[in-house]
Amino acid sequence: MIGAAIIGAELAFWIVLVLALVCRYLLRRRRLSTIGLLCLPVIDLCLLSFVVVDLVHGAAPQPSHAFAASYLGFTVAFGHSITRWADERFAHRFAGGPKPVRPAKGSAAYVRQLWIEWLRVVLAVGLSALILFGLATVVCRQPVPHSLEQAASSPLWGQMVLLGMVTVIWFLAGPAFARVTTSTTASR
Repeated sequence: MIGAAIIGAELAFWIVLVLALVCRYLLRRRRLSTIGLLCLPVIDLCLLSFVVVDLVHGAAPQPSHAFAASYLGFTVAFGHSITRWADERFAHRFAGGPKPVRPAKGSAAYVRQLWIEWLRVVLAVGLSALILFGLATVVCRQPVPHSLEQAASSPLWGQMVLLGMVTVIWFLAGPAFARVTTSTTASR
């Protein structure tokens, strides 16, 4: 059931986002568009409420509960940038806006973008960990584990360990080894 709620939340996010952009650029209803964009966080709150209600009513914590908490953290951290990304492309396609520009690989802007993205991951993981901690300790009344083995036995605590690994891998695959190359510096 939680899996369906996560899929529903993701679909609702994109449907509301597209409808808000249609209102803004095609229908020229900026206020209605703003209301639609303000509804995006409400979708996340509904998903969190659904997870809490499910756990309060006695459902055993499942990986889907943990994934929902992670989903919430990542949508809060990346929601604004995803909305901006979609807005730029929609404005270009339907309202004569400028073509979205991607920084050249190896440029200072590209390296900066990698660091900003990774910092969003850190924020997403921090928010997810807070939600998971609240679900585990307050809602499910699970004790804090004292070892990785204990953490792995609970989907909620185990997800925190997994999120830590995702953060490290994202860092190593992204900004850790990114450097400004001389060819992009010389072409400026």
